[in-house]
Amino acid sequence: MKVLLVGAGLSGAVIGRKLAEAGHEVTVVERRSHVGGNCHTERDPETGVMVHVYGPHIFHTDDAEVWDYVNGFETFMPFKNRVKTTSQGQVFSLPINLHTINQFYGKTMRPDEAKAFIETQADTTITDPQTFEEQAQRLVGNDLYEAFFKGYTIKQWGIQPSELPASILKRLPVRFNYDDNYFFHKYQGMPENGYTAMIERILDHDGITVHLNTEFDRDAAAGFDHVFYSGPLDGYFDFELGRLGYRTLDFEKFNFEGDYQGCAVMNYGEVDVPYTRITEHKHFSPWESHEGSVCYREFSRDCGPDDIPYYPIRQVKEKALLAEYIKRAEETRGVTFVGRLGTYRYLDMDVTIREALDTADVFLAQGKQTPAFVISPL
Repeated sequence: MKVLLVGAGLSGAVIGRKLAEAGHEVTVVERRSHVGGNCHTERDPETGVMVHVYGPHIFHTDDAEVWDYVNGFETFMPFKNRVKTTSQGQVFSLPINLHTINQFYGKTMRPDEAKAFIETQADTTITDPQTFEEQAQRLVGNDLYEAFFKGYTIKQWGIQPSELPASILKRLPVRFNYDDNYFFHKYQGMPENGYTAMIERILDHDGITVHLNTEFDRDAAAGFDHVFYSGPLDGYFDFELGRLGYRTLDFEKFNFEGDYQGCAVMNYGEVDVPYTRITEHKHFSPWESHEGSVCYREFSRDCGPDDIPYYPIRQVKEKALLAEYIKRAEETRGVTFVGRLGTYRYLDMDVTIREALDTADVFLAQGKQTPAFVISPL
């Protein structure tokens, strides 16, 4: 069958590769001048540093099949994400761990002592946290919430933490040991030559044709047996019902001679600092050595029509509109919506790849009967 993939990010590349290996004729159209989507990496011409052009992407997973898959196209080097945050004139480790707690309170507590102490700080009157703010205050108390979460969250989401669901914070751990690895997954690493090199290899198959700088045309899709669409769900329907809400990011790039901050990611937890974090990209490739450095100051704001969408907001009104678009999509034959934009969900890279592999399997089993959503967005 002739299959059209819209978007040359992880979803499009992985689905396209699996279908091409099964003998299907695959065409990929990508509106940007490069493959890789927001995972795109490139060498900075001045310093030679590998830069994550659309912000840092750290690969972490417990899925052994996905880990083996990506390592089949690129060597993944060991990398642990150790995030720091500047707050109240000091630098602390995140996620909150025993060192953070002892430093913040000026104590030398053991794990059991720290656990008991934090429980005295927590608001135990909150028995069923419904909001981000309630969850934080029940988890760590108001002092740590104010120092590390409140200002950062306001900047990141543009609304008060009391308006965000508790589920956003539930995935952030508090550790009563000195483990400062931000993630807890079994497999963690960075592609030695960047994500774009990996995705180029995934797409390097005789059965795949890639067209860059090419906008998707719904009329042209009529010449294909099936379409996998990884662009914005509302964009497929020309935003006829309205626009789904996203947050976007602005990056203020600057170069530095030497080591600017000594770590890959430095958060800024106070609301009067306008950016959420500074990323220093040479620290994402610790096996390399560079005298110069490339840094990004990162600013979050509401996404406009011409901006790159990063984080789906998924508040009540967005979920209501999403349900309407899902209904419209399910009535559209011959199209399957995939990936972060196509399903209006924030997905880590490993989940994106897992879902792409599973979606390709469904198509190989069902062909033209493949549903609009293999994974439900709701």
